[in-house]
Amino acid sequence: MSKADLVRHLHAQGCELLRQGRHEIWINTANAHTSPVPRHDTIDRFLVKKICLQLGIPFPKTG
Repeated sequence: MSKADLVRHLHAQGCELLRQGRHEIWINTANAHTSPVPRHDTIDRFLVKKICLQLGIPFPKTG
């Protein structure tokens, strides 16, 4: 999955960028769960699923 698609999904689910460093740290404002997101152009679907689970949001449906 592209990083841009993941960021769009995170924003749509109410998540916000908390801080940047080696990884970006995202927070789900509804439940205060956080997850690191790598700064790569593409992110493996397994890692996308893990990020979504950590943030407590649904896995994005891609066609």
